Amino acid sequence: MATKQTRILLADDHAVVRNGFRMLLAAEWDMEVVGEASNGREAVEMAAKLEPDVVVMDVTMPELNGIEAARQITKAQPKTRILALSMQKDGVYVREMLRAGAKGYLLKDCNEADFLAAVRAVAVGKGWLSPEVSDAVLDDYRKHVTNPIDLLSPREREVLQMIAESKTNKEIATALSLSVYTIEAHRGRIMEKLNLHSIGELVRFSIRNGLID
Repeated sequence: MATKQTRILLADDHAVVRNGFRMLLAAEWDMEVVGEASNGREAVEMAAKLEPDVVVMDVTMPELNGIEAARQITKAQPKTRILALSMQKDGVYVREMLRAGAKGYLLKDCNEADFLAAVRAVAVGKGWLSPEVSDAVLDDYRKHVTNPIDLLSPREREVLQMIAESKTNKEIATALSLSVYTIEAHRGRIMEKLNLHSIGELVRFSIRNGLID
């Protein structure tokens, strides 16, 4: 009996990276790339439409980062599994991706065998961590860090990222199909909840918490 192919969605804002991974996966008999997304928002939309088995997800992407995209995909499609892919070894990125529902976290400079092994492991529901990030994860959990970002709603986290990317209230309102007044209200609540008093502080907070590079 033929084994079912693992259907994969690639989400990365660098076309060169996507092409490399697509060629690698295309050579495997048990894998099929069913779509490609260049930012987190596209990844969420395509995952809903294509219902892939695995999303190979870059952590830092424009519009909507991989952490928020993973959170939205795992909530909407619990059967779709996320493999995070990043240059970031920092524990905060790893922790936030795993908390968002990712089953694995792989560094982009991994070798081909590790990448394919990680995709196969995640596809059957197993966890996978690059050895280089395992220590960072353990250190992070030992600290029992309570993260202020947990105070924000998913919508507020989206708005926070866009503010940090220097988008205007009008641009954010258009992207999220909301009114400028609603975005201003979100902005006020975000600053209040996080006890931040300027856009500079907000940008630094976003970088520390892996929302933007």
